[in-house]
Amino acid sequence: MTPLRQRMIDDLQLRGLSARTQESSVRAVRQLAEHDHKSPEHMTEEELRQYFLYLKNVKHYSRSASTIVLCGIKFFYEHTLKREWSTLTFVRAPREQKLPVILRGDEVRTMLAHLKFLRYRACLTTIDSCGLRLQEGTHLQVPDLDSARMLVHVRCGKGAKDRYVPLPQRTLTLLRQYWSTHRHPLWLFPAPGRSGLGMATATVPMPRNRVQDALRAALKASGIQKRASVHTLRHSSATHLLEAGVNLRLIQDSLGHDSPTTTALYTHLTATADARARETLAGLMGDL
Repeated sequence: MTPLRQRMIDDLQLRGLSARTQESSVRAVRQLAEHDHKSPEHMTEEELRQYFLYLKNVKHYSRSASTIVLCGIKFFYEHTLKREWSTLTFVRAPREQKLPVILRGDEVRTMLAHLKFLRYRACLTTIDSCGLRLQEGTHLQVPDLDSARMLVHVRCGKGAKDRYVPLPQRTLTLLRQYWSTHRHPLWLFPAPGRSGLGMATATVPMPRNRVQDALRAALKASGIQKRASVHTLRHSSATHLLEAGVNLRLIQDSLGHDSPTTTALYTHLTATADARARETLAGLMGDL
């Protein structure tokens, strides 16, 4: 590791940024260096400008991907190298007004039924029923389950915030069934290792990419054509709760959203809300 990269990592740690943010920031700067075949310390502002144009016009980065790259590079130049470049102040992808993909309840059940291994079924069922993010699900630990209160303690979620979410009885039963296959003292979903062996002594949780791959394979096997990911289960769970009449404020707390505006997105995705809107509009027009 070069002294410059170590210095950036030290700066990221001093700012108290999460391990994932540190990883993505360092990766963004490394990719910049690899693209221009030189140390980013020796790049000019014009070269940096051309790199962002390359990401936009050639690589066609999404807004979220562009933001991750920008934040990493911006941190490096402004905090590690102490350079105030105007390019870093106005580079920003346009805001996307996209609605997330939603799986119906029957589609979720069909997908879960096509998972080949119990470890992926248990993990994805937990993510779906508890509305978790992917890393929150894979990093669950045995002490996080409060079976007396039927709650899951989600530790260090987005923004390093803890929260409690309801734990359905069927999910708890499935988790107990799966845990009995490995009996790891800490991880609910330990890394399987080669051929699924060695889980009882694993030192890390299940890799996130393995869970994503398992979901994609199950979607393909089930014939579901939607472009869904593991995060789709979180969106779907929130939508189903709203359709069932659960208060939006409770859903916000369960998902760990800072702003109710973020959670309010799901009001646009519910079939119930759409039907009520149509019924109301029909009634108003009928009175004219």
